[in-house]
Amino acid sequence: MVTLQTSMEFIATLSCALFAGAAVYINVVEHPARMSCDTEVATTEWAPSYERATWMQAPLAVVGFVSAVIAWLAGSSVSWLIGGVLLGLVVPFTLVVIKPTNKRLLSSDLDKRSEETRKLLDKWNVLHGVRTALSVLALILFLADR
Repeated sequence: MVTLQTSMEFIATLSCALFAGAAVYINVVEHPARMSCDTEVATTEWAPSYERATWMQAPLAVVGFVSAVIAWLAGSSVSWLIGGVLLGLVVPFTLVVIKPTNKRLLSSDLDKRSEETRKLLDKWNVLHGVRTALSVLALILFLADR
């Protein structure tokens, strides 16, 4: 019989793996590909990509966090709590640290051909890398505890 603890570990691991995989893909494949284009094209492509990814990644982070905490409360090791917190941290990190960069990149008064825009896109990738690192660390903790 599958227990609450096992179910929550599975959901946390699956959510985290999907989040981490998408985050790695964005940093390693998608963003470098968009940056190989001129700045205007890169910025134009970034906006819809960012908006689509938000609707996928935010729920994965929240579900992964909540299920990891429930797994820990149900008897899993502290690795599940730590991993859940690491994954959950991507939400406030995004809202507090990355959001100003996102907001500027989405601004209608931004010159999409400017050096400022190119620097904002580079900064965004570095900041997104923090989200990637947090989710990969969480996934390692989840998998190491199996």
